[in-house]
Amino acid sequence: MPVNLLDFDTHSLGSWFAGQGEKPFRARQVMRWVHRAGVSEIEQMTDLSKTLRARLAADCVIGAPGVLSDSTAPDGTRKWLLDVGARNGIETVFIPETNRGTLCISSQVGCALECAFCSTGRQGFNRNLTAGEIIGQLWHANRALGADLMAGRRVVTNVVMMGMGEPLANFDAVVTAMRVMLDDHAYGMSRRRVTLSTSGMVPWIDRLRETLPVSLAISLHAPNDELRDRLVPINRKWPLEQLLAACRRYIEGAAAAGDADDEDDAPVEAFQKVKWQRAGSPRDFVTFEYVMLRDVNDRPEHAEQLVDLIGDLPCKFNLIPFNPFPDAGFERSTQDAVLRFQARLIEAGFVTTVRKTRGQEIDGACGQLAGQVQDRTRRAIKREGAANAA
Repeated sequence: MPVNLLDFDTHSLGSWFAGQGEKPFRARQVMRWVHRAGVSEIEQMTDLSKTLRARLAADCVIGAPGVLSDSTAPDGTRKWLLDVGARNGIETVFIPETNRGTLCISSQVGCALECAFCSTGRQGFNRNLTAGEIIGQLWHANRALGADLMAGRRVVTNVVMMGMGEPLANFDAVVTAMRVMLDDHAYGMSRRRVTLSTSGMVPWIDRLRETLPVSLAISLHAPNDELRDRLVPINRKWPLEQLLAACRRYIEGAAAAGDADDEDDAPVEAFQKVKWQRAGSPRDFVTFEYVMLRDVNDRPEHAEQLVDLIGDLPCKFNLIPFNPFPDAGFERSTQDAVLRFQARLIEAGFVTTVRKTRGQEIDGACGQLAGQVQDRTRRAIKREGAANAA
């Protein structure tokens, strides 16, 4: 089985080279070729000796997922269905904006959490993606979009781990891929431009804080445990009190650690002195994502409960209009309801935005990603049986 160079970060690739009797610094050279230059063939790595290139070509590949389909919405949003084998496909979405380009990356084939309003959860779960399959989505997008990091031409400026799957349920592979995103020998992104979104796996939020504190987003979607138990079933294991405590720990730990690679970050002492006042670094706050479901979680009393729930936790809210899919069982909140909800949160002092729906025509909007999942959980069959029994 050939070694996939996309599966490594610089440290692990250096260890691999050392095990092959080569100097570990070769890892930095290879990382620059694979990720900054975006080469697909080892022969293109011209600052390696011909002998080393021949050895690598015999043992290694640059193995990103292949493309099953490529579609572009009228607003410029682009979605790829990528082949990860065994009749499984994952979806990756690029969202272009005036001053940024955001890539939404998947971490699993399907998702095991089964959030009630999410199309991905309806598809069931097959497996975790490898680190190479995760970073391979960014590698492919850069090539497809004409980026040239060697020449300073960056197209993808932000990465969000908000595609198919729960990233923290695939912790090691996701962290390895994010290390490559941050590595100056690879994509050179700052931690404030890499966001991990989780439904609330509390122990792994703590582990991420200690390992690689990037920007954190929480799929909240409800202001109380009773409703969140129904919408986000993982809440039954880690309810809101535990989740919000983990968010506070994350902010405190990440802010105290500082981040020298961010151009807008202050020294550690400044973090300790003005921990809650700075708004420049996303690690000083958590983003709460809140899908607006008509007459389910969008009423004035829900906004009031949310204000009381969050209290003084440093955060911002991102209200997300529900994006329908077949047999969803939910409807999108009215515009008036969304604006009233937003106004109450702003009145309470929270920065609150309403996410613009992008890529809906190609099922590339938030909550619509489904891909192709050979479901090992047999979720669709169980759901059909339950419906027939009812």
